[in-house]
Amino acid sequence: MKVSKAFIELGMASSTLNKAQCEILGLEYPLDENWEALTIEKELSLKESNLFLFLRGKLALKAQEQIIKNYELVAEFHKKKGKKTTNTLESETLVPNKTRLKPSVPNATLTIYCDGACKGNPGKSGSGLAIYQGDKKPTLLYGEYEERGTNNTAELKALYKALLVASEHPKAIIKTDSMYSLDCITKWAYGWKSKGWTKKGGEIKNLDIIKVAHELYEDIKDRVTIKHVKGHSGVEGNELADRMAVYAIVSKSSGYEMYTYENVADVLVMGEG
Repeated sequence: MKVSKAFIELGMASSTLNKAQCEILGLEYPLDENWEALTIEKELSLKESNLFLFLRGKLALKAQEQIIKNYELVAEFHKKKGKKTTNTLESETLVPNKTRLKPSVPNATLTIYCDGACKGNPGKSGSGLAIYQGDKKPTLLYGEYEERGTNNTAELKALYKALLVASEHPKAIIKTDSMYSLDCITKWAYGWKSKGWTKKGGEIKNLDIIKVAHELYEDIKDRVTIKHVKGHSGVEGNELADRMAVYAIVSKSSGYEMYTYENVADVLVMGEG
């Protein structure tokens, strides 16, 4: 994939990058004043783009090194198991800031609910995910806080994060209550791309994040399904993702964090978006 401004912004925490991220982009650390201009349109592999985002955050050097080692361990595991029957597969999915999903049951499909929230639209925004593996209680993630975002950008970023998580698993289903983000990535992007990323009637809003998410979707669509789910209709995963999106705003978390909890019911009583 080609590096875009939106992709760089997704990987930044507190308006900067860490050492490992700089190395992925071929940059000196600490960053020079004009570093961003040197990265636009640079080609990255899927591994490099995933690692760049997994490494997001103010992480100690040892933590950065461990995330890279963990990623390479999972990649090697899939490489060795790739030619065997899927019944022998067990997967670990890595997420940024040292949060990790525990191994699922063999051949279990990962189900990811994603949602965005915005107070004001435009206003303070955040994204959230609820990730289900087998019969384990869901893993909850929150992040992507912006002082002045929109509901659509928060939804798109949540979907992109879900795609990143799904990319490290043999099979996944992503569920979103945003028809806008679903159609942007799985339908409209094909027409826009065929016309040089233009459309009749004016600007394609949120184009940078749409390009990045669509490219990732194209790479993994043979093993990922994205479905629409009605929002605020009592679907547990959707409700949990919503609470995490709101919590991202409350906590002002730019990088994704794992939410610790005992009971799902305690999370559901939190404020809705």
